[in-house]
Amino acid sequence: MTISEEKALSKLAAMCSKREYCTGDLDEKMRAWGLDDEVRQRNIDYLVAHQFVDNSRFCRAFVNDKVKYNKWGRRKIEQALWLKHVPSDISAPILDDVPDEDYLVALRPILKAKWPTIKAKNDYERSMKLIKYAMGRGFEIRLIRQCIDEAEDLEIPEDED
Repeated sequence: MTISEEKALSKLAAMCSKREYCTGDLDEKMRAWGLDDEVRQRNIDYLVAHQFVDNSRFCRAFVNDKVKYNKWGRRKIEQALWLKHVPSDISAPILDDVPDEDYLVALRPILKAKWPTIKAKNDYERSMKLIKYAMGRGFEIRLIRQCIDEAEDLEIPEDED
């Protein structure tokens, strides 16, 4: 499906007025529409100049949503932003501004809910499985260890049959 440059710009502006997008998302959309490199770049330049799209604004919203609602850790968010072609010079400072406590608030209930579902021969094996699970969600090992140590201090009860 090939559409005109003007029609693409109109569609993109309408999309951007409804929610945040990054330039990588818009470029992929135009690529799917069959637009060439020059047209895609002109449209992106126009949208950036007229503040329809702003990678920093997108990144702040994306990071906030992924930590609070999706319960993702920093590594998974970094990977998702990389896949969206958000430059690391934009994403890194925004990720650096997220306090560890925000990640811990997301991580604690995840680990607490997962703990009783893990089948293991001993607490060490269970902790290793829990660490692997949390790392898969993108959390850093130091934060995972901190949560597990806190949980051990609170003595998470095991289901007794």
